Amino acid sequence: MHDARNQGSSAAVGAFTQIMGSRHVLTSQRATAPYTTGDRFGAGEVLAVLRPGSLVDMWRALQVCVDHDLIVITQGANTGLTGGSGPGDQDYDRDIVILSTLRIDGIHLVNDAREAICLAGATLFSLEEKLAAHGREPHSVIGSTSIGATVVGGIANNSGGSQIRKGPAYTEQAIFARVDEQGQVQLVNHLGIDLGSDPTHVLDRLQRGEWEAADVTPPPPDSTGTDYADHVRQMADTPARFNADPTFLHEASGNAGKLMVFAVRTRTFPLEKDKATFYIGTDRPADLEALRRAFLAADGPLPISGEYMSSHAFDLAVTYGKDTYVSLKHAGSATLVRMFALKGWANGVFAKLPGVGPSVADAISQKLFALVPEKLPKRLVEYRDRFDHHLLVVVSGSERAATEQLLTEFFAGPEHEGGFFECDADEAKSATLIRFGVASAASRYFVMHRAEASAMVTFDVALRRDDEDWLEVLPEEIADQLLESVYFGHFFCHVLHQDHVAKKGVDPVALKKAMTALLESRGAAVPAEHNYGRLYPAPEAMVEHFRELDPLNMFNAGVGETSAKKGWA
Repeated sequence: MHDARNQGSSAAVGAFTQIMGSRHVLTSQRATAPYTTGDRFGAGEVLAVLRPGSLVDMWRALQVCVDHDLIVITQGANTGLTGGSGPGDQDYDRDIVILSTLRIDGIHLVNDAREAICLAGATLFSLEEKLAAHGREPHSVIGSTSIGATVVGGIANNSGGSQIRKGPAYTEQAIFARVDEQGQVQLVNHLGIDLGSDPTHVLDRLQRGEWEAADVTPPPPDSTGTDYADHVRQMADTPARFNADPTFLHEASGNAGKLMVFAVRTRTFPLEKDKATFYIGTDRPADLEALRRAFLAADGPLPISGEYMSSHAFDLAVTYGKDTYVSLKHAGSATLVRMFALKGWANGVFAKLPGVGPSVADAISQKLFALVPEKLPKRLVEYRDRFDHHLLVVVSGSERAATEQLLTEFFAGPEHEGGFFECDADEAKSATLIRFGVASAASRYFVMHRAEASAMVTFDVALRRDDEDWLEVLPEEIADQLLESVYFGHFFCHVLHQDHVAKKGVDPVALKKAMTALLESRGAAVPAEHNYGRLYPAPEAMVEHFRELDPLNMFNAGVGETSAKKGWA
């Protein structure tokens, strides 16, 4: 049986090579490591990593995988936030193939750039650049854009981001492949573009952008937001957005890799060039919650974003996210994307050297950037020293006066304590980048303290919209197991990222289970926007949803499960 499986795998590799050439069929451990190891979580062995250069080659490679009974993981940027971008340590009963989409990065703008057709490997950064020339912007504008994440990946995971008015990444228009109960590969075209019926012809036309304007259905009404803006205002006893919310599950949207998505059609939004940024500080979490409710109840448009971080998170970002902060501020997103790629490659190379370890590039970057002088804006430092809790609110320029009035009146009375100021251009950029740097700070802290730590224990959690006690206070028996903790997130949506580093000797699996129980006892939902990957057990409703998308468990087997099986249990 083992010999037969090896023969079948060898035949599959030969077929892949015929389709896309040996250069793009990677089989050695060294060559596949950057694809099989996530930046945070996930690592495992694969039969091969495929790097097709066309949608047709993707389709043909999928046919080979089905014919040889292989698990397929369609991979974009391999951010590894929950391990769903690659294999895990589960007990797979079949060989795994990773299909990397990054060479297929085309973007076609339609309907006067009010919508974009993004192919499988198109990145948010590329979409942002392409739309800027048309005075438009994508759903996400900072965060994943800076680490090379793909548009399709964001939609597959209902990524939320900081945009209060827009809500989770979502579309009902996509073209994808699924494998039915009989093992037949089906191409489903719900793009709203007439491309014919033959799969290879359809996909070839799609990649080349070969269609007439009349073949494309009209766009939705133009606006700076979506219906989510009304949804998030409601003080309900449920979270505003989370991965198991059926409101945002539709075919490609929220599919978690259980379909092979070739392209998505997404809305774009008018680019707001005139913005005002307010920096707010307080020592009392209750005052931030009262301020959140005041903004949500106010007349007029919602803020563009409202990002929270603690003063401790600020300090960690300055110390352990300095390379991210400095690179983005002085070199831009394109440079940071290249830096992430170089760091991943270097870590893969050094991991093979005895006694070196898998994170040497991070350690080198940490030490080098510690030598780089970087003066933070004075008022940001003053607020960091003065207040424990910080909120960064960005509003449309037309809402500048109304926002200043709301904040002045809020802090004028004796019932609320704190302060605020409107940022100048340098303060606004610096504050935004510090908040972004927080997202990588705990990971870097873990790398630099491996001798004292057992693992990272991370959460992206959606709190109830009406939860007044939003800031977690851990019981002593749990806090004592942690070396470091950092709290930050998308405050108006009540979606928080809570990154912890467990002490040496602590069982991170048992600890995460206990911490998850505490969150769920408060009516919170996990995960909120990073999907289940290989860290979170999926609830029965999500298991059923995944089963409907992928009845034979061909795609990304093991997502939301503790073990991978050929069929659904």
